[in-house]
Amino acid sequence: MIPTELYLVLEIDEKAGANSNAALEAALSSAPFASVLITAIAGRPLAVPRVNSIVEQLQTKNIAAMIANDANLARQLRADGVHLTWSKDQAERFAEAREILGERFLVGVDAGRSRDDAMTLAEAGADYIAFGIPPHVEDRVSAAGRQEDLVSWWSELFQIPCVAFDAADAGAAARLAGAGADFVAVKVKTSDAPDTAREQVKLFAAAVKAAKEIV
Repeated sequence: MIPTELYLVLEIDEKAGANSNAALEAALSSAPFASVLITAIAGRPLAVPRVNSIVEQLQTKNIAAMIANDANLARQLRADGVHLTWSKDQAERFAEAREILGERFLVGVDAGRSRDDAMTLAEAGADYIAFGIPPHVEDRVSAAGRQEDLVSWWSELFQIPCVAFDAADAGAAARLAGAGADFVAVKVKTSDAPDTAREQVKLFAAAVKAAKEIV
């Protein structure tokens, strides 16, 4: 049985100040991560110097640094790749990102709740397919059920890794791991206290491990 791994989503909050590395270090010390997605608070741009520092920090630890939605920035900073959050024009966005980054960089794509889009993106060469719950969705309970169904369907039929985003809590993370997700995302903000970040990661890590042991 292949264990589910955690995928860290690091949300940059410029209000965190000089100690903003503390939450990231706490998270990284609490569980192993192969990848970290660097993203901004909704509606705010990523500050290049800040992101560059984080990319370098991650790569010295042999952790893949992914940039949210900005292939040009990923290329500029020599990050490991880009993650495209859900959009109605994912196929076009993927093609553009791949043209910018080439085959040496990773391009992961959130397929939303469309099986057709997921298969199309995988055939186009996406390095992983993600299933999340867009922030505009109001009925989060029903959406979470659909997400689990999509993860289960994908894991049974396809070899390309599946990443489950937007788990509301450790219980949701456990269900997604049990459904077959290769990776489950856990979010930490740079403004989080180190103990908060550490506890969040440990809860998710314990939940996905227990879920896979039951399966």
